[in-house]
Amino acid sequence: VLDSQYGMYVWPCAVVLAQYLWARRRSLPGKRMLEIGAGVSLPGVVAARCGAQVILSDSEELPQCLQSCRSSCLMNRLPHVPVLGLTWGRVAPELLSLAPIDIILGSDVFFDPKDFEDILTTICFLLEKNPHAQFWTTYQVRSADWSIEALLYKWKLKSIHVPLHSFGADKEHLASSSLPGRHTIEMMIISLAQSDGT
Repeated sequence: VLDSQYGMYVWPCAVVLAQYLWARRRSLPGKRMLEIGAGVSLPGVVAARCGAQVILSDSEELPQCLQSCRSSCLMNRLPHVPVLGLTWGRVAPELLSLAPIDIILGSDVFFDPKDFEDILTTICFLLEKNPHAQFWTTYQVRSADWSIEALLYKWKLKSIHVPLHSFGADKEHLASSSLPGRHTIEMMIISLAQSDGT
């Protein structure tokens, strides 16, 4: 349902990231994953259904989005998947007490440029705590002026572009949307600049 809160809608980026997870489903059992800005949680739900140990999170200031995460879990027979309120850029007890993670998921979290640094601050904190972890993220190209390259450099992070055709996500029906505007979806993997990742 399209709602005034962005997290109440399955955006095309979530479908593309879910496709990436599905393409790697045989490597997911036992992986420890955290989805940030989860909203309706499609990527996290797919990962959990494929055997990953998933924690879903969204802003603690958006209880409707947190409830949406819980509802998605219940509808997909995943009642034990934890849902946490984590606000980007805020070092809260929930963030500090997270168990080790292998992969952070985020679909279309790079939506509003005012949030970019808070997102990358949180990602950097998590990657420093889990040096071999990676951040798998999909985003929609909405403006040529929106770039996170300078912020990646500032926070000593590196990114690798993942071509959509490499995991069968370049089909128009997969990432299409009836919403107005351009819908070019990109995927990247972000890790610590000094780490080889896993």
